[in-house]
Amino acid sequence: MAVHDDGIRADVDHLVNEYLASLEAADADRVIALFTPDGIVESPLYGTMPAAEFYPVLFADTASSRLTLRTTMTGSTEGRTIVSFWFDFDWILSTGKPAPFTVVDVAELNEAGLVERLHIVYDTHPIRDAFNAARVGGD
Repeated sequence: MAVHDDGIRADVDHLVNEYLASLEAADADRVIALFTPDGIVESPLYGTMPAAEFYPVLFADTASSRLTLRTTMTGSTEGRTIVSFWFDFDWILSTGKPAPFTVVDVAELNEAGLVERLHIVYDTHPIRDAFNAARVGGD
């Protein structure tokens, strides 16, 4: 999937829309299907984990979420497609406590358009106390 392909916009839009819909639905299998089998997620709250492990943990910590896409940006580096998407994540933790934030996810794609590595970028300060309380008290 090269950045200059005519179909790149449709491919990127599909990937981003499917990713956000999968997150909102808390459907681990659906979101993991967007990754390579060895896909990695780098999260400021959870650290670096295989995608297959990250999403079940995230969804266990989630009562519900509403995602609103702001914009999508596409570029390339070293011949690889990079897709960044900026969105609002209205997250309700498993404890019922709201922990909303605005985030940019940066996805490194392979030639087939699957995510090899996802970098999640946001300021955790406003939600860290609620997150930590949910992780300690949620078990």
